[in-house]
Amino acid sequence: MADASAVDNPYGIAALWTTSGAVGKGVFIILAIMSLYSWYVIITKVLDQAALKKYALAAEKDFWAASNLQDGLSRLKGGDDNAFRGIAADGLQSLEHHERNKGRLTETIDLHDWISSHLQRRVDLINSDLNSGMSVLASVGSTAPFVGLFGTVWGIYNALISIGISGQASIDKVAGPVGEALIMTAIGLAVAVPAVLGFNWLTRRNKFILERVNYFAHDLHQALLSGGRVTAKAAAAAPAAPAAVKK
Repeated sequence: MADASAVDNPYGIAALWTTSGAVGKGVFIILAIMSLYSWYVIITKVLDQAALKKYALAAEKDFWAASNLQDGLSRLKGGDDNAFRGIAADGLQSLEHHERNKGRLTETIDLHDWISSHLQRRVDLINSDLNSGMSVLASVGSTAPFVGLFGTVWGIYNALISIGISGQASIDKVAGPVGEALIMTAIGLAVAVPAVLGFNWLTRRNKFILERVNYFAHDLHQALLSGGRVTAKAAAAAPAAPAAVKK
């Protein structure tokens, strides 16, 4: 029994690689690249999302506890990697720029629209960064099974040609080549499934982070206009009236 279990599988992936032609090897390499790239995107996006969630908690805790917005900005760490620091910096810069150019800007653009446009542009950039790489996962998840299926069809085609030339159609002659070809379908599914699951999971996490970004930008917008942060209770109680602020 020990000797039998130690025998190498003559129809495994190694045999598939050695017996397949240029097309089969090319399909195998493409699937390997797709798998590595999708896992790279998943890992990097998870790390980026974890950092943004940490920055979101820090912004909610530290920024609004500061005595003024400039002090709150100084409390936000992380430099350019901190999306919330970027929002706060853009908001303060837009306010300062509008105040310095009152005689010209206010004739056509009021303070509300000026600050809103700057904050929205920053939010759009953050949204774009969050969704970068997601198209790779979507593409891999939708195309990898068909790439594997193409490898399977090509392998079975060559196997049938070899069997026809040899004139031997016994089960041991058919099972090996056909089984090796079907491995391509399994590889394609193994590449596609993590990409699809990763895409759905990361999309949900992106939605959560983007909500925090929008909340922060909205509160900052109100604070820049009024000098304080709108409380959730007051905003819910009087949505149509001027928002109450917390001094």
